[in-house]
Amino acid sequence: MNVIQALKTVSKTHPGMVRAHNEDSVSVDVAAGLVVLADGMGGYNAGEVASGIAISVTTTEIARRLKFESAAAKAEKNGVDNAVTLLRNNIQKANSSIYHASQSQPQYAGMGTTIVAGLFYDNRVAVAHIGDSRMYRLRGEKLTTVTRDHSLLQEQIDSGLISVEDARFSKNKNLVTRAVGIDPNVEPEIHVYPVQIGDVYLLCSDGLNDMVEDADIESALYAMQGNLPLAAEQLIQMANDNGGRDNVSVILVKITADFAEPKSWWAKFLHVFQK
Repeated sequence: MNVIQALKTVSKTHPGMVRAHNEDSVSVDVAAGLVVLADGMGGYNAGEVASGIAISVTTTEIARRLKFESAAAKAEKNGVDNAVTLLRNNIQKANSSIYHASQSQPQYAGMGTTIVAGLFYDNRVAVAHIGDSRMYRLRGEKLTTVTRDHSLLQEQIDSGLISVEDARFSKNKNLVTRAVGIDPNVEPEIHVYPVQIGDVYLLCSDGLNDMVEDADIESALYAMQGNLPLAAEQLIQMANDNGGRDNVSVILVKITADFAEPKSWWAKFLHVFQK
């Protein structure tokens, strides 16, 4: 079965209860197995521009390339999956685009964005992220944080300066240590994980997890995983009910079937034309 038949997806974004503009951007391309979420930052409308550029640059080229090549193909030099290379190269292209726009147009000075992306292929998901937008995975009844925030607060937690419990009340929540478009070069963190049928993957901006405890996200997802649109609606409603101090965006992906890539050359040939 191909990835289109194996994934159920839904995305939703909301400005929240406080902010007038929505600087989050989301993209879902089921045919490519690609989902991307970005949370922009900057002056008036600049964050929206940055997140939009990040989504457009990252998704367009990856989707184009995957029409002619396999995400599972391995590089001859280092054996790295093509999925990892595509994510890294195109997030770096997005970084350059945003950085050059911010340098050349005064109204965009200092703009940047977080990004989290999942590329599903061959019963795996390559996860790339920069900043504090997250991916979670619900497997069975347990919710796990797949990504690790690039933030000052996370560094303080890792070094033992603050507990996870106290971190929820910290004033340093939104200070990211890595973002797209701020510096000439940036390195996304990328890992590949096996998926299982029944897994539900949640990509979200910090407008969700800053407002809603992980335990409550877990309960809502577990209860509503059979209805992804309702689950997405409920998660955003929970964030807004708790104050909605930021834009809030979610993408949900449920694995419903096996989508291993065919191994024989003839099967691969036919697989390309079935996409």
